[in-house]
Amino acid sequence: MDLMAPSPAVALRPLTVRMATPRGFCAGVDRAIQIVERAIAKFGAPVYVRHEIVHNKHVVDRLKALGAVFVKELDECPDDRPVVFSAHGVPKSVPATARARELLFLDATCPLVSKVHVEAERHHANGRHIILIGHAGHPEVVGTMGQLPDGAISLVETVEDAETFQRPGEQPLAYATQTTLSLDDTSEILRVLKGRFPELPDPHKEDICYATTNRQDAVKKLADGSDLVLVVGSKNSSNSVRLVEVALRAGAADARLIDDASHIDWGWLEGVSTVGVTAGASAPEPLVQAVVEALRQRFDVTLADDPGEPETVTFKLPRALTG
Repeated sequence: MDLMAPSPAVALRPLTVRMATPRGFCAGVDRAIQIVERAIAKFGAPVYVRHEIVHNKHVVDRLKALGAVFVKELDECPDDRPVVFSAHGVPKSVPATARARELLFLDATCPLVSKVHVEAERHHANGRHIILIGHAGHPEVVGTMGQLPDGAISLVETVEDAETFQRPGEQPLAYATQTTLSLDDTSEILRVLKGRFPELPDPHKEDICYATTNRQDAVKKLADGSDLVLVVGSKNSSNSVRLVEVALRAGAADARLIDDASHIDWGWLEGVSTVGVTAGASAPEPLVQAVVEALRQRFDVTLADDPGEPETVTFKLPRALTG
């Protein structure tokens, strides 16, 4: 029994709950999860997965229950079982090692991350030094930097980094970005870089992945008029953390990141009349619905879907799983 929930005899306080559109799973996350599920169905358990397939504890735990074994590196994988690479991408050395060991491997790298890899290789082949805008240590950044020889890419994390970056030698410059960054932060970093190095191309909206951009646009609308924005997602999910930051900058009085409904601090809702709810690109919709249900148990909820463009993007699965 939930001792925090009000008695049924008590009149519930009105609360408007606004739902962001779009929210939750993107095409790349959906594809990555399907790859693990289908690999287990086709090859049987266990199927090994290098790093978390996506950054969400609930997704990882469900796949563990189906027979996925999550490891940090390939040397933890036996030779006779399939291994899946995560949606964030891997350095080139990882598939090279897998081939040398004759492992059956499936690459769940998001196609939009793969696009960044291809562009980085193209810039390198054309003699350019690459500035990568991203967060140090994030698997996507590690994977992108691992596409090229050491020293070919310089990481810039902040405006301050952009102001102090020094061109190595006389090489022309190009840039690439982590796909899950704040669009506004990235634009500001690029503004500084272009002021110092005018040869850099103008920023394009598509430099940040469509799903990240769409969810940030949706949370900006949600923040306007919401006393509190709840973002469903894990703390190690870059795009989920960015949604909280974007909501606060867009005018939300408060914004919180929660793994699931059990992580709501009900003190946050004191004096709140309108709550916005959204989810990062790796958070399953059932977690969002559980948050709505928890709100219904404590308030007289009026539910409203914010207008937005539904996403129709899909990505093909590897042939090894569809043949």
